[in-house]
Order: sequence, then structure tokens, then C-alpha cells
Amino acid sequence: MYIAKTIDELRSHLAGSQRPAFVPTMGNLHDGHLALVRQAKPLGDATVASIFVNRLQFLPHEDFDTYPRTWESDCEKLRAAGCDVLFAPDEKALYPEPQTCKVHPDPVLADLLEGHFRPGFFIGVCTVVMKLFQCVQPRVAVFGKKDYQQLMMIRHMVRQFALPIEIVGGETFRADDGLALSSRNGYLSATERAEAVQLSKALQAMAEAVRAGERDVAALEARAMQSLAQRGWQPDYLVLRRRADLQAPQAGDALVALAAARLGSTRLIDNLEIDTPLA
Repeated sequence: MYIAKTIDELRSHLAGSQRPAFVPTMGNLHDGHLALVRQAKPLGDATVASIFVNRLQFLPHEDFDTYPRTWESDCEKLRAAGCDVLFAPDEKALYPEPQTCKVHPDPVLADLLEGHFRPGFFIGVCTVVMKLFQCVQPRVAVFGKKDYQQLMMIRHMVRQFALPIEIVGGETFRADDGLALSSRNGYLSATERAEAVQLSKALQAMAEAVRAGERDVAALEARAMQSLAQRGWQPDYLVLRRRADLQAPQAGDALVALAAARLGSTRLIDNLEIDTPLA
């Protein structure tokens, strides 16, 4: 696996590649990330991953400084997964001057759910992804469905800018008990880890209610929020949305249930596509 630390090194190494397949990450890799790398491998002639903890998408009170950096382990895992190229710039290499030119995504999608609770988050995400796309010049990029709104945001950006990149979604990778894998799961205590599965169970309960014909979306969402709050969680949202655009659903719409909640000091997110439309 070739490791590029600068944009020039990356571009020089990829000069002969016609169809790079790209998986951007912030490191602290788990089996979900590696599944994306393996998914990307047959889609291109060079499999490229990046590790960059992007300051632009962290709010001032969030965990940028303490976000886990596990360089040696990450490199070993990427080699074993068949990654060909790792792009691992430091901040000076990717942002040699203050990044004053930024991508401001459509607020209709960017300012709800995650964007509501983390103002400016998607500006940071879209800006760094756009810059990474310019560095790697991929023809395919794979993003996990666990970050459902982010995946939609990237697809929208690629479409709006007519970028010649196919965006592929990778299924959420879960532990045996159903918890969605996340780099932030490592913050959980043993007791919190046992409790964390309740987030996916809350989404499953919402899906079961829809399958049973429940139509009162507001009541269903309130019940889900209450179920977690009673267990000591601090939920930001548990909602049913139209899968096409994350707006409020109407009868017949394909649905996705989305959740974000804090357990102790750890904020977890998850989602579940529902195979039954709203009645």
C-alpha cells in the first residue's frame, strides 16, 4: 500500500489510473470502514482511502482534539483489506492556507436533522469532500449509509456540480447485537455499550409500527423519543422521513427512520430504511 502525505505525491502516484475508487475516512477504522474498502475494490483500477480528521466539520465544543487517532492500526487494517493507496495529509498539506472558499449546501437538506443540531456541519463535510475529490479525482466513491443524510448531501453536491463521480452507498455494518459500528463507540463504557443497542431497537419499533399500519407520525416519533429518554438517553431526534429527500412523509412514501441521541457523553446516530410505505 502506497502512503501519500501530500497532494503532489498522491497525484503523481495515481497519474496512470483511469478509474480510482475512493473511500474517505477520518481514521480510527472499524469493520464498517473496511467493508467499504472491500466494496470499492472491484469498482476501480486503484482503491484509494483517505484518513483526515477534518476540523471544519467539528463545532467548537465537539471532540476534534480528542477524536481517536489510531495510525498504525489503521494502516494494518487497510493493507489487509486490499487498499492500494492511502492519502493521509496533515492539515498544512490539505489546507495550506485558511480554507475561506467553502461549499454551502442546499439548506433545505443541510439545515435539518444533523444540520439543525450541528450548525455548519455539512458545510465542513461538503468542503472537505469536494477538496478530497479534487485531490484523488475518483470515478467512484463509496460512503456508508449509516451517515444517511451525509450520503444524500454528497450525492446532491455531485449532481449539482456535474462531477464525473459515481456515488455508491455501503450498507450499515452492525455488531452482533445490532449496534451500528461507529468510531465513537469506543467512548462508551461497558455499561453504556450494553445499553447502546436500544437506539437501533427504537428504530426497529418505529418500523414495526409503520408495518402495523400506524399513520400518526408525530405520535410515533414522540413515543420513540420518550422510550429513550426514560432510559436516561438525551435524544436529539427520532423521526420518520421521506426517503427521497428527508422531508415529512405523506401516504405512500418510501420511508427511513433516523435517530441521533446522546448516551452519557457519547452522541450516536443510526437509521433504518423501512420496506413498508406510510399507510
